[in-house]
Amino acid sequence: MAAAAVVALGLWAWTPDKSRATLEARYLAAPDDLITVLGTTLHVRDSGAVDSGKTAILLHGLGAHLQTWDDWALTLAPHVRVVRLDLPGAGLSWPESQGDYSDERSIALILALMDQLDIARASLIGNSIGGRIAWRFAAAHGERIDKLVLVSPDGYASPGFEYGSAPKVPFIMNAMRYALPKSMLRPNLEVAYSDPTRLEEATMDRYYDLMLAPGNRQALLDRMRQTVLVPPDPELSRIDAPVLLLWGADDRMIPVSNAQNYLRVLPDARLVTLPDLGHLPMEEDGAASVPPVLDFLQQ
Repeated sequence: MAAAAVVALGLWAWTPDKSRATLEARYLAAPDDLITVLGTTLHVRDSGAVDSGKTAILLHGLGAHLQTWDDWALTLAPHVRVVRLDLPGAGLSWPESQGDYSDERSIALILALMDQLDIARASLIGNSIGGRIAWRFAAAHGERIDKLVLVSPDGYASPGFEYGSAPKVPFIMNAMRYALPKSMLRPNLEVAYSDPTRLEEATMDRYYDLMLAPGNRQALLDRMRQTVLVPPDPELSRIDAPVLLLWGADDRMIPVSNAQNYLRVLPDARLVTLPDLGHLPMEEDGAASVPPVLDFLQQ
């Protein structure tokens, strides 16, 4: 009976990938949104005021996808060109062609994408690890940056991380490659919200669907294993672009107190704290969180 119970549990929990055809039919706005950059197929959505002379490139966090910016994109689009992309192995972007999920590879992909889209300069907007990639891009390629908007950015070492070495991925995380019941994913998303009741079922469905895209679960694990943090201060001090730090006051993943590290080092930065919002303010309440971003980009 015990053996039968284990088999039954395994059959219940086993979670196969969903087909790309099914996911693209559901989440791809246009076939041309799949672009090959440096050998990797990226899902890119390019919209907004293309002739405005201003471009904003939006970078999502770990396990997310370009739709996390939907509300902000609608507000920003009449004023700036809005370019959103799924990082490799996330959303509808294919896994990394070279198996390289380092920040340096992500920076090279963004630079090449800008060249392919004829974007000489842009403002980068990044959340969480997308924020880390954004500020590291700005430190390396300041000549291509107008402004930075860092939404609860990653970069300073937190528990489980240390500079110069990759974190250990818990065994239970490895298991998700084969077993990922939807009920297990929800708590990991709810913690990113100040008010978990704001996590709509349609949003939950989208996260779950895109997590099951072929190769995405393995890519997420690989990105975690390949994340090697560097001491941020030397790179941040080289950024001379204006920076807006945007932080949910109730962020339980990267606390708002981390903002003081950035304010201490960045030459031109200011902080806006968003009350009653968590780690994903653009998703939890886009209407309340986007006004300071639009104001900053228009200044």
